[in-house]
Order: sequence, then C-alpha cells, then structure tokens
Amino acid sequence: MDTHADKQPPIVSGSYAEGQLARAFVTALTHTDPATRARAEARAGGWRRVLAGMAAGTLKVGSRTPVRDLPAWVTLEVLHGGFATGAARAGGPLLPYEAEAARKAGVPEDREALFAHCLTEQGLAELWTLLDSTCYEVHLPEEAALLTVAWLVRAGESEAALELVREISPFAATLRFTPRPTASPAPATDAVHRRTVAEAGATLAGRGPNGAVETQREALAVWRPFEDELLRHWLETAGPDHRVLDRAPDSGWHERGAALLARYRLLAREHTLCGRHRDPKGNPGILRGALEETAAGRPLDARRLGMLRHAVTSMVRKRGLPGSARHTAVRGAQAAQAALPSHRDIAHLVAHRLSALPQETGAIDPAACVAPVTEAEERRSGLPAGTVVPPAIGRVVEAARSAPLRTLVELGVVPSAEVMAELVPQLVAAETAEAYPDAPLRTLAAANYRAFRNRRSLLMLDLERQVRPEELPWVRAVSARKASDTRVRASAHATLRRLAEVAEVAVDGFPGTLLPNPLVRELAVLVRRTDLDAPLVEELAADIFMGTFSPKFQAAAAVAGELLGGGSLYERYYGIDYAAVRAPAVGGTGRGSAGRKAARDAPEFAALCHERAGARSFYGVAENGTVIEQAQILTTHNLATLVHRVGIAPDRGWADLARRSFVTVCRLTARAQHERRPLGTVKDAAYAWRQMLFHLSLCEAGEVAGVLSWTRGEAAGRPAQVAARLAPALAGLRLVVDGGSFAADGTADSGRARRLTGWTTTGDHWLCAGQAGPGLR
Repeated sequence: MDTHADKQPPIVSGSYAEGQLARAFVTALTHTDPATRARAEARAGGWRRVLAGMAAGTLKVGSRTPVRDLPAWVTLEVLHGGFATGAARAGGPLLPYEAEAARKAGVPEDREALFAHCLTEQGLAELWTLLDSTCYEVHLPEEAALLTVAWLVRAGESEAALELVREISPFAATLRFTPRPTASPAPATDAVHRRTVAEAGATLAGRGPNGAVETQREALAVWRPFEDELLRHWLETAGPDHRVLDRAPDSGWHERGAALLARYRLLAREHTLCGRHRDPKGNPGILRGALEETAAGRPLDARRLGMLRHAVTSMVRKRGLPGSARHTAVRGAQAAQAALPSHRDIAHLVAHRLSALPQETGAIDPAACVAPVTEAEERRSGLPAGTVVPPAIGRVVEAARSAPLRTLVELGVVPSAEVMAELVPQLVAAETAEAYPDAPLRTLAAANYRAFRNRRSLLMLDLERQVRPEELPWVRAVSARKASDTRVRASAHATLRRLAEVAEVAVDGFPGTLLPNPLVRELAVLVRRTDLDAPLVEELAADIFMGTFSPKFQAAAAVAGELLGGGSLYERYYGIDYAAVRAPAVGGTGRGSAGRKAARDAPEFAALCHERAGARSFYGVAENGTVIEQAQILTTHNLATLVHRVGIAPDRGWADLARRSFVTVCRLTARAQHERRPLGTVKDAAYAWRQMLFHLSLCEAGEVAGVLSWTRGEAAGRPAQVAARLAPALAGLRLVVDGGSFAADGTADSGRARRLTGWTTTGDHWLCAGQAGPGLR
C-alpha cells in the first residue's frame, strides 16, 4: 500500500507561503481599518522571512527543529499553517521591564549583561524574592528559566543549576530568560477565566464613541429643535390653514430670520456628524433655502413657494404644530433619548470600578461592577443615578468572571469547545504543579505551563510530535524534585477526577462538536499523569496527511470496539466489524507494550481506513479527507475513550446529548445552503451527526425510539429546504434502527436513504447538491 512516504504535501511548498504573502499584502494595501492593515503588514513581513529562510536553507519546514541553530525548546514565531519565520518570540529588542532591571542593577542594557547579573549573589537574592512573593508573570516559557536556576541554587541543587545555565547560556545574548515583575501575587488556579480584570478594564476604558449613536444624539438634541424653530418662523406668516406667506410678516420677522441663519451656520461648524440638514430637497433644507432667499431680498418664485408650502404642511401633519400636545410629546421623548448616557461613558465608569479589583486574575463576583450607577458615582461622573449598565458592557465584564469551568459554560461565558480549550490549560497547569512539594516551585511550574500553552504548533511531517513541556531544560532540571510516591498517587487520583470533570464539561457542553486539538492535548497531559490506558487522538489536516496513522489511533479504535462492538447502532450504521478492528491490537498496541511502543505508525489500521474510504493509490486533499474521516469513525474521535476508559457520563443523559447534537446538525445544514463553498460546514454537520450516533448508541431502546420521533418533529419545524436535505439521512438512520443496512456506496432504497459522512470525491456533496462551488468534498 502506498502510504505517501515520498509525497510532499502541497502546503509545504513555497507556493503556499507565496499565496499567504500575496493575501497579506493585498489586505495591507486595501483594507479600510488601519489596525487591520498594520496586522496584515506584519504578517506579510513574516511570510517574507519564511520564504527567505526556505530559499537560504535556514528553515526546514515540517521539522520539530525548523530553525537552524535553535533547539526544539525555543519558542518560535509561527504563522498560519505552522510555518516558523525563523525568529524566536523571546528575542528581539529589550522589553521595558528588562531595561528597567538592567538600570537598577547598574549593568549595560543588554540581555547578556542582565543574564550575568542574575547569577550574582545580588541577582539570585532578587530572584528568590520574586519566587517567594509570586509577584511575577511568565508570558513565554523562557521567562521561567532563571527563576528555576535560582530555585535550584536555594534548594542545594548546584550541579543541576550549573547544567541548566550551561544549556541556556549560549542564547543569553538573544533570548529573554528573566520573568516580568508584577504588583500583585500570582492568581489562584482553582478557577478559570477567559480574560483578566485588567484586560476587561482596558477594553472598556478604550471604548470610543459609537458613530451612529452619536450622530443620532446630535440629530435629536441639535437639529430637530432647530428645525422646529425654522417651522415656527415660517408659520408666523401662515393663515388659518397653515399656508405660509398668506399674510405679511411683522416688522421684526426678517431680522429674526437673519439671526436663525447665522445660528445655523454656527451650529453647522460645531456639529458635523449629521448631514441631513444640508440636503436642499429635504423639508428642513427647503425651509432654510427659502429663508435665505427672502433674507437676500429676493422674492420666492412659484416653484420654490410651492415646495415651501408642501414642506410646512408635511411637517405639521407628521408631528402637529410646535407647542401642541402631540408635538411636545414627540420632542420630549426624543430629548429624553438624546440625554441618555452614552455607552462610552458607562463603559468608562465600569472600567473605573474594575480598577479597584486585583488586575492579574479574574473577578470572583463581577455583579457589583455592572450594578446601576450610584448617587456617589453620579456626583463624580455626571451619569444619572440608576442608569443601567447595557448588556454589551456587561458581557465584557462577564468574560473576566473567575469560576469553575462548568459554571462558565452554563453561563454562556464559554460559548464553544474552542474557547474552552483556551481555558483548560489554567486547570492543567495547577494539576501539573501539584507534583512538586515546594509551594514556590508549584507556582513557578504552573506559570511555566500556562506560558508553554501559548506556543503555536509547528507544521509537522512524518508523524513528528510537538515539543512537550517536560522537554524544556528548566522543567527537566527540577523533574527529580517531584513529590513522594504517596503524594504522586494522591495527585494522580486528583488528576483523574479533574480529567473526568473537564471531559464531561466538554462533551456535555458541546455535544455536537469535535473536541478541538488544543483540548485533546490538554486531556492527554492529564492522562499521562495517571495510570490510565486512554489513547486520545487529534484531528488531522487533510492537506498535510501522509497516508498513515500513529499507533494511538489503532489503540483508540480498539477501545471503541470494546464499547460499541457486538451490534451497537453506531457499529451497524457505519458498517464496522469491530471484532476485526480489535484483532491487530491484541498483543501489541496497548499502552506500555514493548512491541508497539517503539512503532511510529499503524499500517494495519491505515490499510483499513484506506479500504473503507475506497481511496485510490494517488491522493489529493479530498481523498485524504475520506481516509481521515474513516479513522474518526473507527475511533469515535475520543468519545469512546472518554466514556469507556475515563468514565464520563452526562448529568442529563445520553438522549439529551443526541437531541442537542441533532440541533447542531440542523443549524449547520441551514448555514451550508447559504455558503458559496460550504466544505467546512458540511464536514461539521456530518461530524455532529456522528456525535449524535454515538450518544444514541448508549441509550436504551425506548430512548432511541423517543429521540427518533423527536428528530422527525425537529426537522419538520425547520425551513422546508433544511428538512428536505436531511430527509435521506433520517431515512437512513431509521433504516438501520429497523435492522436494515446500506449498500457499499452508502445508499439504500434507491437512494432515498443515505449514510451521512462529510467527505466525498465524486462531486458535490448530496447534502448541498447543486449548490456548491468548486472544492466541495
């Protein structure tokens, strides 16, 4: 079988980088937002460095050490697709805190001199103070290195400290190894938060005026009252039926008109947001234009007089005479609306409230920050007491809430599995740090782990794996200082509970979504800290797929067979013989097996996936996608492992998860029909369908019947086109539940029933037949 051993994925070629450079260049030239143009220009510079490095041979794309002369542990600048630019993120000019540290130490403002100072008696004492106070931040893992040296020296591990210094000192002149001092101690790690209080406060403090709102405010507060004055002025010449110029104006009318025009010119200079008053065809413009004619001593011709009378009649008909009850009510409501505090002023007030809280963590109870304006705040800010904080501002504050992960998901603060994946490292960092008995070292280990998870993944080929935290020199240096066996066992049990908690929140909170790769990696870290045989697999990229899989995919499929083999709905729907899938796993694919431990791939599993996909000997992206999808089907993409090995169980039951997964299928199907290239959405809909099948397979027979009945009603309540497109999939599900099966091509009953998968190599996907542009697979 051809496993792509000699194939070069298209993304690795220089043409991909050139395309990204061109895209960034066009954005930098044409985008209307200056900040977006600046970011695009920076990306363009990065892609130019990528192309230059590839041409010079200093960058090796696809390697875990892509930059010549930089070891794997260095945090690299990485662009979209996993391309390293050749720059280290801890490099570049000195940051302000480094320059300040050098000035205080009395050494030259360069990194090598600052590095040397930190190894002096005074420098070590300063680092020990930071360790004990925990008043520091680690944004990049390198910034934890010298703190680790200081800890080792104080712990009497001089040889380990010297070895660490010897390993990192060649980069002392270029990389930043010192931590960032802060005014407050490191935050507690039991709860999580999307944003810190400082970040939420900065967002609110930087909020500017809303152009549309301020334009409306100007219209209501300035131009509507002026229009009323113009109307009153002309009505002074009207007869009983409001026909203007039916009677001669009094002697002061022209002088008052001239004063109105002078005030108009002043208002127009000071209030420039509205443009309607300048429209000569609008009613206010007609009134003002006629007044300018009369002020200049020119009589109004018949056409202008007709327009004037029509404009006055229309304005009176619409709101009533100025001063009438109807007119007064309308203008009073508009004045009240114009007097409402602006969102910007309220945002600045809430930012002031946030400034009184600890800044480097989340807010345990942010409710007080979004309470109505108090009387004391009215005296200070001018905002009326009782003013309610708008929901949009409340959401910014809510993002800084510090609470258990499940609570944030239930509150909607964590809206997706991808956002959840960003928060889980905070929890995993705490669990990782528990292995150390020393409190300052635990804090440092947690800070280092959180910083490590800020590393962007590199593009890897040939089943290479990303660098792990334990490969960092400063982590290796203290690995021998972990706790006793008793503490480690207790920590492992706690980790197992944490693993189950995080996995349950992910599956229960987002039942129709694949676990994103960053979340899978965090769960895998927790698994490694236990004795659990729980293989977890990542989603693979079709454009760099090399045709084979690592052994953990075979192991994950074996776990799925243990749970779903024997005729489950999932097994029958996808036509899997789990007995055959499990067979290669016996005697070698399990964790800890000496025979399989050293293996880099799983050829039997890869062959099965290619056979099920019907893939040809030469593969494109779509063919790769069909093979990868078969691997996801066979492994259930981690669901079986989490249920069968970790032991997760949803509070509301599997039937509830199946229903919510189907809601996701419906939503994505509706979205796909409006997209020109719905590739990603069709895949996601099929993945959500597969998640539903898994959840449904764990239900009792009565629950399955109830869910099927519910899905028919749910689909019928959707737009007709969505229901029609899902009808073959629902018919296929009913067919399998009733004991039927699909043909080799995934159809049954002359195509009225179909198996729903996300990839195809035969043209448009049947879920969006006749709609998609090129590239739908």
